[in-house]
Amino acid sequence: MKMDSTPAADFSDEQKRYLEGFMSGMQVGRVGRAFAAGGAPAGNAEPIGPDAAHIKAQDKLTAAGKKLADQEKFKRELHPFDAYDRLKDQARNNANPTPADNFRWRYYGIFWVAPAQTSYMARLRIPNGILKHWQISGLADIAESCGGGYTHVTTRANFQIREIEPKNAVALIEGVQDIGLCSRGAGADNIRNVTGTPTAGIDPQELLDTRPYAREWHYHILNDRSLFGLPRKFNVAFDGAGKIAALEETNDIAFTAVEVKDGFGVEPGVWFKLGLGGITGHKDFAKYSGIVVRPEDATAVADAIVRVFIEHGDRTNRNKARLKYVLDNMGHDGFLKLVEERLKKPFTRVPAEALLPRPLSDRMAHIGVHKQKQDGLNWVGVALPVGKLTCEQMRGLAKIAQDLGDGDIRLTVWQNLLISGVRDENVALVTATVEQLGLATEVSNVRAGLIACTGNAGCKFAASDTKRHAAAIGDWCDERVNLDTPLNIHLTGCHHSCAQHYISDIGLIAAKVPGATEDDQVEGYHLFTGGGFGPDADIGQEVFHDVKAEDVPKTVEGLLKAYLANRASPEETFLTFSRRHDGGALRKLAEAEVAA
Repeated sequence: MKMDSTPAADFSDEQKRYLEGFMSGMQVGRVGRAFAAGGAPAGNAEPIGPDAAHIKAQDKLTAAGKKLADQEKFKRELHPFDAYDRLKDQARNNANPTPADNFRWRYYGIFWVAPAQTSYMARLRIPNGILKHWQISGLADIAESCGGGYTHVTTRANFQIREIEPKNAVALIEGVQDIGLCSRGAGADNIRNVTGTPTAGIDPQELLDTRPYAREWHYHILNDRSLFGLPRKFNVAFDGAGKIAALEETNDIAFTAVEVKDGFGVEPGVWFKLGLGGITGHKDFAKYSGIVVRPEDATAVADAIVRVFIEHGDRTNRNKARLKYVLDNMGHDGFLKLVEERLKKPFTRVPAEALLPRPLSDRMAHIGVHKQKQDGLNWVGVALPVGKLTCEQMRGLAKIAQDLGDGDIRLTVWQNLLISGVRDENVALVTATVEQLGLATEVSNVRAGLIACTGNAGCKFAASDTKRHAAAIGDWCDERVNLDTPLNIHLTGCHHSCAQHYISDIGLIAAKVPGATEDDQVEGYHLFTGGGFGPDADIGQEVFHDVKAEDVPKTVEGLLKAYLANRASPEETFLTFSRRHDGGALRKLAEAEVAA
């Protein structure tokens, strides 16, 4: 029986789109039965082509009687990179994507975020988070013409552009490429934006400039389709031991620059220490196994790790699909053995005593003026209101970087940016010009470490308006608490923990909490303290459960005043203070301050 692919004329536009998607899936299904995905004839047991490893991994699971996750079916029915014409058709018709296409278009870096916003959000790829002044100016033009007229700096040293109508999706993707950036693979089951030390190449204490290694890995991914379509998203970060922490231990692969001493059977000098399996939203940091990697071998090692993950990652349960769970299932040693087999050589291992201590990071080095390794030059850290920039501010910062800096804008994982290469005599002019843009280079300790994900104003997963509530914390506490030590306060909207609440001095995860009546649910948070990163890496403990959003500023104020009143000495950090009290004791101290 021949099936008519033309929807009936009396169907609504939404019903027509559903039928079009259904018929497309049927057609792809017929093609898939005629030819195995990857290009091999159906009778051939071995799929070929760049997607072959993924198809084999899927087939292995289905042969064992397991059911693939819907996202795996979407990839197999129609690979996103084979569907660009379909995206262009939707743009021409200003049509919303089907659920399957919503997943596919994330391969191009765009995310349909309805019902929070009936539009796309776009993420980019900016290796090491560094871009040129003309690129940030170009992004401002794109955000203005294709989006909502603003951007957000993310916790992966990246930009988000929001409020992109379907008709503007292709123009945005191609416009970003026009200015030498891209969004390819910035979403879905792919290797995300490659992060590195934001002060790479200019930091007086760095052991290694991470820029060439982040760039090499970035282009290695972009030019190999077989590295797209992993079991789940994948993060890689490079830390060069600079003053600003890169949070590499929160990534699936962490390359941490270390100095190896002489006398331990390996060439002394700077190597990367290898960590695997970081995912702090699941309460785990990358684990180090004594392996050190020559910096020039980092891309080959990362490639081998990803390919073992492709083969063994779970494609049936999205909640257990990250690298952490492969490591949990087979053990780190078992996984590393497979990586060594793929590399065709053993890893280099050294004892902990072979490594010199990493130079300490400075928790305020991402804000304000700091000396570069180059004589007479400085980087200037600009604080952004919970990561948000208007297009006018972006163009203004681009002009400052062009006229008074070295032309670079450097994004950080702390949701702010740096202007580098500022001569000593121009520092005052830069700070004054930044202030004229409505931004600042000096802020309180509370605001300097205040981080928030998008929240429910733009993300369907979030339970609270995190950015608005973070701003309220800053406004409230700045007037009432004179904090004299660095502090991080992170607000995240859901279990994905994009703002990494578990590793913050004070971390808040959004939740619907009881309101005025038992049946009333309002925006709120669970509050944690004592999380840390780097040498202080640990997961925070819950102190408050079900705090209404309107009460959060007062609750944070109480915690900070309890710290100032009860710390062992003026030198004791909030982190140390919070870790020497259990949750109940901290809660009582904070409540007493609020009641006072």
